[in-house]
Amino acid sequence: ATEAPTQVAAVIPPQPTQVVPPPALPEVEVGALPPAPDPALVERGAKGLLPIISADGRLPWQTYARPFNHADKRPRVAVVISQLGLSSAATQAAIQRLPGAVTLSFSPYSKNLDNWVQLARAAGHEVLLSLPMEPVNTVANDPGPWALLTSLSENDNLDRLEWVLGRTTGYVGVTNEMGSRFTMSVNALRPVLQALKSRGLLFLDSRSNSDSLAAGVAGDLDVPRAINDRFVDQEASRDAIGARLEEIEQKARRNGAAVAMAFPYPITFDELEAWTRQLASKGIALAPLSAVVNKQPDH
Repeated sequence: ATEAPTQVAAVIPPQPTQVVPPPALPEVEVGALPPAPDPALVERGAKGLLPIISADGRLPWQTYARPFNHADKRPRVAVVISQLGLSSAATQAAIQRLPGAVTLSFSPYSKNLDNWVQLARAAGHEVLLSLPMEPVNTVANDPGPWALLTSLSENDNLDRLEWVLGRTTGYVGVTNEMGSRFTMSVNALRPVLQALKSRGLLFLDSRSNSDSLAAGVAGDLDVPRAINDRFVDQEASRDAIGARLEEIEQKARRNGAAVAMAFPYPITFDELEAWTRQLASKGIALAPLSAVVNKQPDH
C-alpha cells in the first residue's frame, strides 16, 4: 500500500504586538452650522426678524453655535474678528483665509449684511453682531445713528437694540462696538443685557474700557457671557501682534479659556493664519466663542 504523504504544519511567525493609540478627539465639522433662520427661533418684529427662545427651550446662541468637542480638556482660545461687513475685501479675506473656528463679528451698518452672514456661516464661522454703544468721546469716535446712549431712555435704547438685532439672522449674540461710556453705566446696561438674555443670546464684552462693568452685570443677570482678553492688533505690527498672541496663550493656560479680538487688517490675517496652525502643537484648542461662554473669570 502506498503510504500517504506526511503533512507538514505551516509555521506562522510570531506577530508583533500592536499598540493601539487612544482614539483621537473628533475634529469639528467645517460648515456644519444649522441653517438660519430656524423658524422656531424668530419672531416678526417691526424692524425685521428677531431672535427668540423656542417653545421647547432651544436658545439661539446654542442652536447657531459652531460644533465643538466639549470633551476636549485643552485650554481654549477663541478669536473674534470685529468690524466686518464694511469693507468687501477685508470681509471676504476673513471668511476665506481664517479657520472656521474663528468667530466673525459684523457691523449692523454693513450693506448686504444677510449675504455676508450667509457666506460666513457656510464657511463654518460662528457669527456675532456688533452692538454700537456710546464712547467717552463721541466727536472723535462716532458710534453711528443707532448707537445705545446713556442719555436715552430705557425704551429708546431697547428700540435701537431691536433695530440691530433685526438686521439679519443666524448669529449667536452681540459684542459692544465702542461703548467706553455706556459699559460704565449699570443702569443703562441692565435692561439691554436682560433683553439679550430673554432672546437667548450671548454677550461678548469687548472691554473698550478696561474698567467695563458689562461682564459683571451680565454675570449677575445670568446672561451667557465672554470677555475680550486682548485686542491683539491695536499696534498693527508683526512683533506687537505676536506679543499679544503670546499673552493670549498664557491667559488660556492660566484660566482654561481666553478670548482675543482683532481688526480686519491684512497683517492681522497673516499672523493669525500662521498662529492658529500652531495652536494644536502647543496643546491649545482653537474654539468658537460659544465654547468659552462663562469659562472666564471676571476681570
